[in-house]
Amino acid sequence: MFEDGPKTLILPLRFQPSSDVSGQVSVKTSVQRGIRSSILTQWKINPETLEQIWPKKESLTLVKCREHISIYTLHGEPLIFQHFDGPFFPTLKLLHKYPFVLPPVRVDRGAIRFLLAGAHMMCPGLTSAGGQLPSSAQALPANTPVAIHAEGKEHAAAIGFLKLSTEDIKRVNKGVGVETVTYLGDDLWKIQQL
Repeated sequence: MFEDGPKTLILPLRFQPSSDVSGQVSVKTSVQRGIRSSILTQWKINPETLEQIWPKKESLTLVKCREHISIYTLHGEPLIFQHFDGPFFPTLKLLHKYPFVLPPVRVDRGAIRFLLAGAHMMCPGLTSAGGQLPSSAQALPANTPVAIHAEGKEHAAAIGFLKLSTEDIKRVNKGVGVETVTYLGDDLWKIQQL
């Protein structure tokens, strides 16, 4: 998807809208068309579902944050975010409403506490008995955005992107497999309105 991979996306440890937001601006119609097109190619989603999430007649607001993070809101509610010109990520709240938009990976129980602290997911946590990666037939390339599920839990606990392809994660089985971008309980999760 991204030849060199996306730049590491690190949301500020303590995201405070009063100090971290540098401005808000309505997104031009032509830019919104480009965002729609990118989302349709990046996510596992059809145009009808995107219309439910974000109706064409509704305009997004771009909330510019420090560290080159862009959060796109609809009526003040954060929907998607992006770092530099990297991939668009749904917020976890949006992912919980539409769990099929990103391909899932699962970590074992031992990784849950680290995941909820914002740590990147190591390969052994994805390949152990409680972990799960897509089959070889559905292998995902490196730098693919994914929903990170935890063993025994229904909803995604985090969103990240693959540092290695799923086949390489199985083969190498050490080091970071998924870089965590946002997780349950972080400051982006806590924001209701921007």
